Amino acid sequence: MRLGLYGGSFDPVHYGHLLLAECSRETLRLDEVWLIPAAIPPHKQARERAAAKVRLEMLELALAGHEQIKASRIEIDRGGVSYTLDTLEAVKQLHPAATLFFLMGADSLRDLPTWREPRRICELAIPAVVRRGGAAEPDFSVLAPLVSPERMAETRAAQVEMPLIELSSTDLRQRAASGKTLRFRTPRAVEKYIETQGLYKT
Repeated sequence: MRLGLYGGSFDPVHYGHLLLAECSRETLRLDEVWLIPAAIPPHKQARERAAAKVRLEMLELALAGHEQIKASRIEIDRGGVSYTLDTLEAVKQLHPAATLFFLMGADSLRDLPTWREPRRICELAIPAVVRRGGAAEPDFSVLAPLVSPERMAETRAAQVEMPLIELSSTDLRQRAASGKTLRFRTPRAVEKYIETQGLYKT
């Protein structure tokens, strides 16, 4: 089994997230991709966010009917600050024979050495860096002190390119707060959920 893991706040999920997951599934020939909303993101602990249950429900609405891309509640059920290391360890216990790919953007790659036990993260999963169309190749040199030459080669081979799509959850929250439409920025079911729940209203 080839399993892609994609973590984040997903507050709210938008088409950029979904396109990243689908491009990764296709490029890396993944059997499944799990989108994993953090209970408390380590790097965003101070910011207020929608409740974990709400962010998970929006993901499930966005992914309804997709058999290979799924929302995972593994970090929400664990609670507390969601460290990538703990999640990879847990998934490896669930699927010991699976080849794990940890999906991330180039900015996350740059920060990876500052995360909890980055060397162990790279042992448990192949970092799969997703870059936007036309962007320069990521700087993999940050991984040199952390990984074997074999893992570095696997990481370079696991690059994913996706179309340039300028969407951010921050922008969607601001639009919702000011009463602007989210149409065509997130799936219609998520848009209606945000409206009916009154999410992100100041």
